[in-house]
Amino acid sequence: MLDKMRYFIMRALRNMRQWPFLCAASVLTMAVALTMVATFFLVVVNVEQLTQRWSKDLQVVVYLDRAPAPSALTQMVSSIREMAEVAQVIHVTPAEAMAQFRQRLGENAALLQGVDNDILPGSLEIALHAQYQQRDGMDQLLARLKTVAAGHDIHYGQDWLERFESFVSVLRLTGLALGGFLLFAALFIVSNTIRLTFYARRDELEIMALVGATERFIKTPFLLEGALQGLFGGLLALLALTLIFKGILVEIVHSLWVTPAAFSLLFLNGHQQLILVFGGVLLGVFGSLTSLKKLIQI
Repeated sequence: MLDKMRYFIMRALRNMRQWPFLCAASVLTMAVALTMVATFFLVVVNVEQLTQRWSKDLQVVVYLDRAPAPSALTQMVSSIREMAEVAQVIHVTPAEAMAQFRQRLGENAALLQGVDNDILPGSLEIALHAQYQQRDGMDQLLARLKTVAAGHDIHYGQDWLERFESFVSVLRLTGLALGGFLLFAALFIVSNTIRLTFYARRDELEIMALVGATERFIKTPFLLEGALQGLFGGLLALLALTLIFKGILVEIVHSLWVTPAAFSLLFLNGHQQLILVFGGVLLGVFGSLTSLKKLIQI
């Protein structure tokens, strides 16, 4: 049994050495396909994580265009706090709003020199309980706020968040379509590589069949060849994905001012990395099976 396995492995390696260009083309094609699929997966996962972070920070802001009397303001805040959807209400005065604005400008805060501190309106920042951070809960709260805070401007980010979630869905579908196309291209190239190798050895294989070699004995080296190509392609894809993640994705995220300060990108965990490499092996084996099923009629 060990001798037979050693023969199969040596035959597969010899086939790869005799056709280095075709072998390299198969490995690189599978690596590119797997890298693209895994990259889209990482982008979608991290964008969804970012969406969840923004959802948790979702709040309603009531801008007090006309500053109400202290007693009216106290009554308004008290009424809002009693609403079931509301977790917290923070009153931001015009001076506090200007201070926050200056802080966000950072080095450009000097542009506000000479600007009146009361130029910005005061506001009520309303945070929601987690179970109400969705469309229905938001609609219920807005209906009540329009009564309690009548005459004031109410803003919230739910519509923008829903558009962003739609973008994530489109991104996911695009990744599936592109990934499927790339995997099909890799499967086609692997299949044709094995086919060319088979044609080059057709006479030898026919002689082997005449002297009693079984179909399984003849096919196994080609299947191992496809598996090895897939293994190398999967490992190369994992290396390329690591470089893309650290050299491109991380830098892009760090350059975005809309990203939360505590936000950190997710990479493939150990289980997902094994799936990526094993996916390359399956891709190579399936490509070999597709070719051999059509060719070996011995």
